[in-house]
Amino acid sequence: MTVRTILVVALALICGASAAVGVSQLRQPATGAPVETVPVVTASADVPRGGVLEANLVVIRHWPKALVLKDSVTKLEEATGRTVLVPLVQGEPLLESKLADKAAGRGLAALIPDGMRAFTIQTAHVAAGVGGFLLPGDRVDVLLTTSSAGRDDPTGGGATTTLLQNIQALAVGQNLEAPDSNKMDPKEIKSVTLLATPDQAAKLDLGMNKGILHLALRNPEDDREANTRPATMAQLRLHQEKPAEAETPSGPAPAEVQQPVAEIRTLRGSHAGVILVKLHR
Repeated sequence: MTVRTILVVALALICGASAAVGVSQLRQPATGAPVETVPVVTASADVPRGGVLEANLVVIRHWPKALVLKDSVTKLEEATGRTVLVPLVQGEPLLESKLADKAAGRGLAALIPDGMRAFTIQTAHVAAGVGGFLLPGDRVDVLLTTSSAGRDDPTGGGATTTLLQNIQALAVGQNLEAPDSNKMDPKEIKSVTLLATPDQAAKLDLGMNKGILHLALRNPEDDREANTRPATMAQLRLHQEKPAEAETPSGPAPAEVQQPVAEIRTLRGSHAGVILVKLHR
């Protein structure tokens, strides 16, 4: 037997022994400590915003204790009958912060936080400015347009001002949840329900009755209050471009044409009642 043959046989024996040791280790049961789990209530199906958790929509599952959040719901009776504040997906653990209190009832009223109000704007112009892209849950600025008349009116006939900023839209029409297309038909949007404080609701009511309200859509991450000024008709006229002046023809300027001036004299005495007219150029 040559030296080369001996080396090949030895290498084969070493590889076989290594493989046997690896398979033996894989067959041995794990010796690590078992992971501690706790019961957690999860959604058994997708639940839209404003939906009510019925018994068939929740189920108990065991989650690793280290992964369970502090406000997780752990009992089925604590979840059933409550309204969902944000959409839930199947298998998602339920959190207290995502559910309304049982005493809050059902529907839109359950989505209103304590101390806030839901105010509905009903006007054909309210959503025209966003072309159907306004969805429930979006944030908007509310613009108020008023018209006026009068010789001493400083606005020049009308003005638009930013009435409120960073207001959440609770519902668009009768929809509490955005459609799958993430766009709504503007023709079907006849009202928008906004989440406002009592003072803001009073301003919305006054603006809707004394002027026209429009909505401007905001980026959801933009929560800064903008420094805005009212826009008036007088300002728009000040910024209009002047009409182009007609070109002056070349050559000497034409002589000024003098209009005849009438001199009227009334003769008195024997010529009373006779009026003489003398033309001057």
